[in-house]
Amino acid sequence: MILRPKPAPRHHATTLVRAPSMATVPTWLRRAALDAQTVAGQGIEDIAVTAGAAIGALDAVVRRQERWAGAWRQRLALLAAAVTARQAGRVEDEGALRDAVLLTRPGDFLSVGPAGSMLLAWHRLAGTPAEKLLTEASIGAVLDDLGLRRDDDAVGELADDLRQLSANIGMVGMLTGAFTAAERYGFARAFGCWLADALVAQRVGWAYAVPLLGAEAALGPSARPRRSAASSVATSIGIDPERGKDLLTAQARAALRAIDLSAELERRADRLLGVAPKLRAKAADLVVGKLLSHDAIVASEQIAGMSDRGLRRLFDRLVELGAVRELSGRPTFRIYGL
Repeated sequence: MILRPKPAPRHHATTLVRAPSMATVPTWLRRAALDAQTVAGQGIEDIAVTAGAAIGALDAVVRRQERWAGAWRQRLALLAAAVTARQAGRVEDEGALRDAVLLTRPGDFLSVGPAGSMLLAWHRLAGTPAEKLLTEASIGAVLDDLGLRRDDDAVGELADDLRQLSANIGMVGMLTGAFTAAERYGFARAFGCWLADALVAQRVGWAYAVPLLGAEAALGPSARPRRSAASSVATSIGIDPERGKDLLTAQARAALRAIDLSAELERRADRLLGVAPKLRAKAADLVVGKLLSHDAIVASEQIAGMSDRGLRRLFDRLVELGAVRELSGRPTFRIYGL
């Protein structure tokens, strides 16, 4: 039987569409998603209701299409990349991942290193139109970014499996199927998270995916089924209730974390937009736009109409006004963001 998430009860509906903040996520939803004892006492159908409500609350944030949404998705991508790096046995934290990508010369993506490539994989999820995420070209590119061996036949078969998963299957089956598809071809758990986030974005109708499951470090690995080229993932997956429950719980936790981060970035973006009229630099509006659409930018960013010295002075002014933060903690090669 395919279980589909139930809609939230009617008396909660108005709560889910209000502007995001820590206070506007209903208490019952936080308890149902985050309290370990509450989660342990629930069955998969109850968890499906919780996950559906959490995604509904997140959907309200996404559909507002705020100017800071690009920075929000990239910040979530950074969180996912940091967890991916740790699971791969690497030592790079969020700061080191930022450095690997931002301090590389523009276009020189071969120099970002393995950890930097992991961040590019999650940037690809956050910045590629959702409808293009599960094409063969996109799947092949993200596998390269994650350092996973592949062959063209496997990528083509996987793309076919994912097309079947994206149609006429419930959320539990879709999430379980994303991980089963990755495992069937011997790929790492991080890729299953990437696929699941892409499938959710397409199912809900978002223009861009929101990185969610990749940052769930507590989402445990499962046994990998042997690959069977003759069987389709969409028709051969058996929904393990415990696994489905774990995935739905992780999705609910991740959705609430994304909502909370959106509230934080909204406050920071409002501060930046509030001081923007006071900025006298000629290209200040371009800098503000980049800060709203990126996780971070370097002080040496090439921005038309602004010298390196002028850009550094502008950043100093923005920090002084409390509109942005310096994120590296260094006296040189400094990095700024909301």
